[in-house]
Parts: sequence; C-alpha cells; structure tokens
Amino acid sequence: MRDRYAMITVDTEALPKRASDDHVNRLIWGRFPKGTAGVAEMCKIGDEFGVKHVFFTDLCGAYSRLDELKEVVRWLDEQGQDVQLHTHPEYLPDSFWKEHGLSNRPQYMNQYTEQARAEFVFKHFAGLMSEVTGKPVLAHRAGSFRWNADTIRALKAVGIPLSFNNSVCAVHNNQCIYSKPTNKPFTWSNGVIEVPMTEKRILGKVGKPEWWARLTYPESSYFRFRPWWGQLLLNTLSGNPSFAVFLLHSWSLLFWDENGLGEYRDDSRMEGYRKLLARLTKDYDVITTAEFLDLKARGKIVVPDTVDLSLAELQAEPDNKIQKKA
Repeated sequence: MRDRYAMITVDTEALPKRASDDHVNRLIWGRFPKGTAGVAEMCKIGDEFGVKHVFFTDLCGAYSRLDELKEVVRWLDEQGQDVQLHTHPEYLPDSFWKEHGLSNRPQYMNQYTEQARAEFVFKHFAGLMSEVTGKPVLAHRAGSFRWNADTIRALKAVGIPLSFNNSVCAVHNNQCIYSKPTNKPFTWSNGVIEVPMTEKRILGKVGKPEWWARLTYPESSYFRFRPWWGQLLLNTLSGNPSFAVFLLHSWSLLFWDENGLGEYRDDSRMEGYRKLLARLTKDYDVITTAEFLDLKARGKIVVPDTVDLSLAELQAEPDNKIQKKA
C-alpha cells in the first residue's frame, strides 16, 4: 500500500432535463441505437485495473421509474461496486410528498429548515436501497451539493457515517452556505466524517474574484491545460495530494447534442477514461467507502481536524432571496 488514496465517485442519476425520454436507459445505462456508454462500461473498465467505483445513486430524479432505478442498484451491487445514497428530492412529484403527509416545500435540500425533513428523505431512500442490497448505507452526497447543517445532523441521526458534500464550488454557486477549503477529510462537530470534493483554487485576474474547479472526468473546462487531471497528479496541488476524490456522472462517457441532451457519439470518452485509470492506479490505491472507514480505523487515513457544524447553519432570509439563490 502506498498510503495515497483516491475515490472515484459517480453521481448516478436520470434527471428530467438531460434526456427526452427513457431516462434510466439513456442517462444511467447509456444505451443508444449507435452504441452504449454507461455504468456497465465504467465498471468493465474499472475491473481492468482492479478499481471499484462509489456509485452515489439517486432514486428521486426519475421517481416514476423507481423499479428501473432499483434494478440499477441491484446490478451495481452484484458487480461488487460500492452503492451509496444520492438525493435530488427537488424532482420528486407532489404526489410523493402528499402520500407521506408532507409539504412539497422547501424544494431544495439546502433550503431545509427542519432536520426531520432531511431525516425522512434519508430514511426512506436509504431504506429502499438497503432492501435491494441487504447492506447499510455508509455515505451520502446531496444533489448538486445542496446541503446545510441540518443535512449533516440528519445523517448522524439515521446512522450514515460519511458525508461527501463539502465543496467550495458549491458555495460559489450559492448551492450551500459553507464549505471548508480543503481536500483532506475532516470531522464535523457532531461526529459525521466529511470527505470533501477535490477542488483547485483558481486565482482571478486583477479585479476579478477567485474561483474553484473540481477534479472531474471529463476534465473540467475551467482548467487551462489538458489533461488537467494528469497535471494534478504531478504536483498541481501542493504536496502531490495523498487523498483525492474524483467526480463523474453516470452520463460522463456520453456527449451532449445541440439541445443539451445526452447522446452516444463514439467510444472516445471510454478510451480517455481507460487512460485516466491506467495513470491513476500507478500512483494511488483506489478505495471504496467501507475501505475508507477501515483505513481510518487502522490509522492509515488520519482525520485530525474537527469543524464546527454551526458554520453551515441556514440563516433566515426573505423567501424571495432564498428562491433567487436556488
């Protein structure tokens, strides 16, 4: 073991605006008449290098296709992949909230003012996943990194030990209130362990604000060099980071047409991903959430810092201002 760890996280989702129909087949399985480039292809490429992905799977965004989404969870788990919880509750139909005796507002998780609402979302959808896998959910990532202190408290309350929500990019996008500018795991003051999104600070030109870019595949368009992840692994971040979290989506091997809809074009992004893993696995041990917790317990991954959760407390604002931020 090299004591240098990477986690490849895949937000596995079928959101309404990214496909015209057949959302799960197109945006998760990546199936199109001309070819296929989805989660099965990611898994196959990962297996070539002994890599398992963390598939943060959303059951909310295509709730009308819940059986199809459960089949995705089942298949990924059977392949030995790490299936964890992703939530886009803003896409749930009004009938869902009515069925459970709840208001459909606030819509976005970063606007939640009651811990109980977040607890309900986590219990309900983590429960559906565990029914399929027979395993407890160990980690959560909020859709679009929309979260606040109540989200983290809710994770503690329902027994989910890991949060993958910290993102300075999301703060700049007004999707959350606070994130610690670090790429190293830390512990919230309530005991939940935070595994931050790996991001790079970009200094603005004179008179312009700074901004941040994420470690993604395909590589972020905000970086000035290609391939930017190759440069990252070669000391772009100070000290050649000992811990890194990649962000992909289930549709990351696809392309986008003129209407912003996912489509299969060719295999070039699959080949690019294969090259990325070939390079990454030379420098890093790629781990799952269970392996992260085991390495932490054995002192191989150290989480020395504790951050006060009150820093992420939702502040009372006029409704019109909150809606504008969302």
